[in-house]
Amino acid sequence: MIAHKCLFPAAGYGTRFLPATKAMPKEMLPIVNRPLIEFGVEEANAAGMSDICIVTGRGKRPLEDYFDVNFELEHQIAGSAKESSLRQIRALNDACTYTFTRQRMMRGLGDAVLTGRKLVGNEAFGLILADDLCFNLDGDPVMKQMQDVASAFDCSVIAVMDVPQDQVSNYGIVVGDEIEANVLQVSSMVEKPRVEDAPSNLAVIGRYILSPDIFDFIESTEPGAGGEIQLTDALNALAQTGKLLAYRFAGRRFDCGSVDGYVAATNYYYRNVVHTC
Repeated sequence: MIAHKCLFPAAGYGTRFLPATKAMPKEMLPIVNRPLIEFGVEEANAAGMSDICIVTGRGKRPLEDYFDVNFELEHQIAGSAKESSLRQIRALNDACTYTFTRQRMMRGLGDAVLTGRKLVGNEAFGLILADDLCFNLDGDPVMKQMQDVASAFDCSVIAVMDVPQDQVSNYGIVVGDEIEANVLQVSSMVEKPRVEDAPSNLAVIGRYILSPDIFDFIESTEPGAGGEIQLTDALNALAQTGKLLAYRFAGRRFDCGSVDGYVAATNYYYRNVVHTC
């Protein structure tokens, strides 16, 4: 099971960053001088996923423009020192292909993934939530680690991390049995349980490698609160078939959907990457 495509749900409003996200997609928020989504695409490409599929919504046109050539800008800075600032994104655009589709109504992450079905087709795919920013400065990026696990076990894989007990209500929580170091067979999942009801403190983050079976499970998932379709519910159904693994990844993860996490990620990247160059 090898994924060559990676799906990016990017239709959300980013209300925790208002008013900035009133006119700018949250996925374009910069970590120093690079937008969040660029880090995700770079991670996918490093894992061998060069077909990038992005689910957008109203007001998300800057995402399409970013992964394109800006002829006027590039003409103006051609031959100057500023041209080197475009080296990374040019290389990424040359290495990847990009397709886009729109989620017309905000009906939850499950629906956003289902919207990307026509882009992905009937094959295994990666799934990255761009506001979960992951670094592994001393080894393989998280998606490359997961690609290796999915290939070895021929199975869908979700990335997990241990979180403090008082934070379990912020995450989808996994229950499973360890079958080798850092790899668990998932038996069940629950979305944002109360602290007292949480079956573990093993939380799902925004990195997945999934078989196309997940689309059928999403279609069979009933909408929950607010009419949203939870991806966790579909993953829980997939887990009942014995075809879902959880992987404790190596690296650091930052929740850039929150202000505190975004600031922490910016500081970490500046201190450990930018400042060392």
